[in-house]
Amino acid sequence: MLNTPYDQWGGMTFTSWQFGLFVAIVFGAYYLPPLRTFQIQLLVLASLFFYGYGQPELLPLLAVAVIGTYLLLILALRNRRLWLPVGIAFNLLLLAFFKYKFLFVAPASTELTGVAGFDFLLRLPLPIGISFFVFHNISLLVDLTRRKAAAPDLKSIFLYIIFFPQLVSGPITRAEMFMPQIQPKYFADIPFIDAAKWILTGFFFKLYVANNLNEMTSYMDFPLYETLQTQDRWLLVFLYGYQIYADFFGYSAIAIGLGLLFGYRLPVNFNLPYISTSFSEFWTRWHISLSSWLRTYLYIPLGGNRHGPLRTYLNLMIVMGLGGLWHGAGPSYLTWGLMHGLLLVIERPFLARLQSLDSVVFRGVRIGFVFICVTMLWIFFKLPNFDHAISYLWGMFTPSTNPNPPKLFYNLALLYSLPVMIQHLALHPRFERTLCGAEPYLYGAMAALMYLEAGPDTAFIYFQF
Repeated sequence: MLNTPYDQWGGMTFTSWQFGLFVAIVFGAYYLPPLRTFQIQLLVLASLFFYGYGQPELLPLLAVAVIGTYLLLILALRNRRLWLPVGIAFNLLLLAFFKYKFLFVAPASTELTGVAGFDFLLRLPLPIGISFFVFHNISLLVDLTRRKAAAPDLKSIFLYIIFFPQLVSGPITRAEMFMPQIQPKYFADIPFIDAAKWILTGFFFKLYVANNLNEMTSYMDFPLYETLQTQDRWLLVFLYGYQIYADFFGYSAIAIGLGLLFGYRLPVNFNLPYISTSFSEFWTRWHISLSSWLRTYLYIPLGGNRHGPLRTYLNLMIVMGLGGLWHGAGPSYLTWGLMHGLLLVIERPFLARLQSLDSVVFRGVRIGFVFICVTMLWIFFKLPNFDHAISYLWGMFTPSTNPNPPKLFYNLALLYSLPVMIQHLALHPRFERTLCGAEPYLYGAMAALMYLEAGPDTAFIYFQF
């Protein structure tokens, strides 16, 4: 990737001490009785500070995106047919310009267009979180104009779009779910136990699992992967599958816990995706908020499955292809999306028959097949350069003559991957009840491990999207 937002941002991450201090101060002020009538304003200011701490030069862009969407919402409530498409186009153009401009211009180029103002915009880094707040903007426009609701005030619009726990990497929250929650919050109503469980689990999966696995999966990067033996390439692909899950699940869990502390329920973003028995089931369990958004605002408007099999297959390919490009500009992300679309198309005619064959053995085979296919496709996430991804993939099926491959600690690889495996098995409905008595010990063990065995600090993977 030519440029990632985290490279330029340098702001507060959920795992930094600065962020912990920031949350403590905001939380302390938020529930003070004299400030209760200003809770929305406080969260808006806190969110602006959180975002501007790393990219102050991009605060005006954030303001333009929010205020522009607000004005277009007012117009769309009067004339939906005319102004709703304009509002959607406004947000998609913002996303396209900042996310895909580096396909056409080099960020370090000294000679661009010669137009000072335009060149300034071209040289701005990719705004962190733009993919997420643009989708919030579109949800706001569609949901509120569909219900013909009165336009909320500007501060509520700001809060929905830039609420800091979800601003950078989601979960993507639909306006019709979030806006009704904007009301006075009281300290006595905080579900402290639930919030603590989410936050502790999120930190554990990020610090202990994802950060430690990252030390090993860094060997997948070019040119390091050229020193790997064939079996090491296979091992690292599966480790990266565990890492990306632990990393993104960890972020989403922390965001949900933080939302609860401030009185807002954010959508659950993951539901044990690696036990899926089909690719369609996988997309009801992985990045659920994105899957739901794409289904609601893209797949259904395209016609969904209402116009026959061929049109359904085309819609699936379009949605998954655009879902891939949403993650990043480049053939690797497009390939990832289209391959998932193809898998959905291939399985669709046989899905009902497959689901009727529900023996334990056959179910295990299906889970294994889906897991292997999904994991192999993560190569295109880890290596956004398409040539590097193909080279890595080719090396998985080519005997290696490397005399001195890097030493990978196979025992540690299992140790750091184990929490993901245990979570997927133990939280399955068939086994979940057996954990109730051991729950306090499990949370205690997670707290101890993330403190004593945390891996080197790394950015959340989805910051780059």
